[in-house]
Amino acid sequence: MRQLDYEILHFINFHNSALADKMMTLFSGQIFWLPFFFLIIILFFRVPKTFWAIFLILLVVSLADWTSVHLFKNVFERLRPCHNQSLPFTLHLVNNHCGGKYGFISSHASNFFAIASFSSFVIRKKWFTVLSFSIAFLVIYSRVYLGVHYPSDVLAGAIWGFLLGFIFFKFYLLTLEQKNK
Repeated sequence: MRQLDYEILHFINFHNSALADKMMTLFSGQIFWLPFFFLIIILFFRVPKTFWAIFLILLVVSLADWTSVHLFKNVFERLRPCHNQSLPFTLHLVNNHCGGKYGFISSHASNFFAIASFSSFVIRKKWFTVLSFSIAFLVIYSRVYLGVHYPSDVLAGAIWGFLLGFIFFKFYLLTLEQKNK
């Protein structure tokens, strides 16, 4: 598994360019996320219990972020690739940015997949589901490209985030059912 992680990381990180460096830095940054978050809020005004949906999405992303650090990174203590001196190759780091010491699981991945899954289940529009998961995939690809996560970091983060989003959606449905009784 480790060898496959190294090979995929090397392949993605090695195929770099000045333009891709700028794009991947953008995909990992907050400026890229903000329009997406505003779109979700606008679309939530068309669903039942709007403010409850907004509260739950804020809660799920907070929980995804907190658990990715405290239940995973601080427990497994797996070095990020950019902190791993024993890699069999040299990483291409953009602006020498590396991030915190540990990377398993990716907070970016868990956060974005929690948001994508919860909001897609609530909004229930095919175009929005495609858009939200495309954005989530761009974010996790950028994390590997930038050399700050292994592919398994972002895969595990994506699965964790998706599960949290799904659980929170089920909770949202329960509150809708309670309203209708």
